[in-house]
Amino acid sequence: MPEPERAASNTALGVAALRAYHQRQDPPPRILDDPISPRLFAIPDGARAETPAVRALRTSVVLRSRFAEDCLAEAVTRGVRQYVILGAGFDTFAYRQPAWARSLRIFEVDHPASQSLKRARLAAVDVPLPANLEFVAADFERQSLREALAASSLDFAKPAAFSCLGVLVYLEWSAIEALFRTVGAFPPGSELVFTYSPRRDSPFEARAAALGEPWVSHHEPEQLRALVAECGFRRIEFLAPEVAGERYFRNAAPGGLPAPKRVSIARTTV
Repeated sequence: MPEPERAASNTALGVAALRAYHQRQDPPPRILDDPISPRLFAIPDGARAETPAVRALRTSVVLRSRFAEDCLAEAVTRGVRQYVILGAGFDTFAYRQPAWARSLRIFEVDHPASQSLKRARLAAVDVPLPANLEFVAADFERQSLREALAASSLDFAKPAAFSCLGVLVYLEWSAIEALFRTVGAFPPGSELVFTYSPRRDSPFEARAAALGEPWVSHHEPEQLRALVAECGFRRIEFLAPEVAGERYFRNAAPGGLPAPKRVSIARTTV
């Protein structure tokens, strides 16, 4: 009997809604300026989502996107001209890209069901698809990242920047190792920004399980250090909470999002 068709990711929808809330409810200066998300996910006037757990989730979501985009901007100054968003979900970078990003070729990699829903919502609110964007359909449970990317116009002989936010927790170790080996085989100057989950309780994990998308993997920094060393990367940097607080939350307005107490974001370079 054939397996049932998978629906669009519920957690991707939830993450996008948190970014939309950030635009509507959090006072400027915002951690992430994202005028597209509220168009994709209408937030009613007066809507509130202000429990400490939800505020912490919102902090995590907007911080990881902002950090990845800042890393990308640095990569562009080094000459990188390819950007691959793994598990893109409802990421909106391509639709609000700044002038410095227009020399990029952007690849959104995700499950076909999530891509289909995203494209329908973009069309419904008249958000055009930029000329430098390419969708890459991939099901990481059934195919390798390399196989998926080989079907695209991505140039494996040129450096690329990759982001992988909120993805590793859903992958078995073999798929994670294959993903890192694929990125680590790209030319020097390539990099990967990714999030991970240490072995501790997380409000994100509980919400994902409630949405029918339980996490299957947890990783500690030392385990990840060993992995990137085996997969061709030269170095790895973990974003420290105090660094994130100073860089992104120091000038927060009263009532703005709190700085994170824990951060599980890393940047590794080929």
